[in-house]
Amino acid sequence: MPVFERFLSIWVALAILAGLGLGQVAPGLVGFLAGLEWGSVNLVVAILIWFMVFPMMVGVDFSSLARIHERPKGLIITLAVNWLIKPFTMAALGVLFFEWVFAPFIEPGTAGQYIAGMILLGAAPCTAMVFVWSHLTRGDPNYTLVQVSLNDVIMVFAFAPIVALLLGVTDISVPWEVLVLSVVLYVVIPLGAGVLTRLRLTRGSASAAEGEARVAAFTARIKPLSILGLLATVVILFGFQGEVILDRPLVIAMIALPLLIQSYGIFALAYWAARAWRVPHKVAAPCALIGTSNFFELAVAVAIGLFGLNSIAALVTVVGVLVEVPVMLSLVWFANRTTHWFPAEESAIRTSRPREQS
Repeated sequence: MPVFERFLSIWVALAILAGLGLGQVAPGLVGFLAGLEWGSVNLVVAILIWFMVFPMMVGVDFSSLARIHERPKGLIITLAVNWLIKPFTMAALGVLFFEWVFAPFIEPGTAGQYIAGMILLGAAPCTAMVFVWSHLTRGDPNYTLVQVSLNDVIMVFAFAPIVALLLGVTDISVPWEVLVLSVVLYVVIPLGAGVLTRLRLTRGSASAAEGEARVAAFTARIKPLSILGLLATVVILFGFQGEVILDRPLVIAMIALPLLIQSYGIFALAYWAARAWRVPHKVAAPCALIGTSNFFELAVAVAIGLFGLNSIAALVTVVGVLVEVPVMLSLVWFANRTTHWFPAEESAIRTSRPREQS
């Protein structure tokens, strides 16, 4: 992992401090940026989100879905965790902590905003940093690509209904127009642009390897835009949230606690399932890490669209960025030290059965 990405949590923390300082020193500038809206979309944040999302969308190869039938166990675990478990446990933790545990310490009537931010994080599985976590655990890159590609297809159709369902269950009004617009703006459009860019880059390649090399070189060149877009978004969000945070600094810790419980709990569930099903480690580790990490760029964008740039829901999604990187690095460390729990190859499963029956 490049040094800049390895210490992403540090850069996010510095961006938070810069945002807090900007909100105090130049509140007029922050207010001006917040006022640049069209409908429910903040134009500045929309551009920054596109910078974040586009590089990862170029890396998605939908032709890999043709191999979806190969080694289905890891894929089944990932999809079950991402779409049948994770959004609902995140919503449950949000209700538990912000309607009960932390209720005396937050402003009356704001619990729904905290819960909504957590729901948005839980319903958006990661599509970019997954490749980094897979690489660090010596995961199978082709299998990881299949998982990410299928997740993106499902996200286009399932993200909005799941978010709407969970917001409705928690008695938060659901502006469907804004939710669907957010999915179109931050998933469908950049995904379409990524697919077209990928086709153009690979056109005329002498081989698939050459085409992939062109795509990798292109994404490497534009990837700094993704990180810069993320950090700039954090600066703006915390510029708006400055007074709330400075007045009540414990709000960050209150948000972080259920996110930490969710992350480690989801990883433990997926990793245990992979071990029990005797999935090879090079598939088991990435499939557990995919279920754990979040597509926080999408969560931030939708939170802003639904609740506003200076909302608590948007703040929750940004804290998710701060929490995720150190958590994922700790899980990579753990996965690399438990390789002996899993068979090395798929064939190891088949050859072990006769011995178990003898």
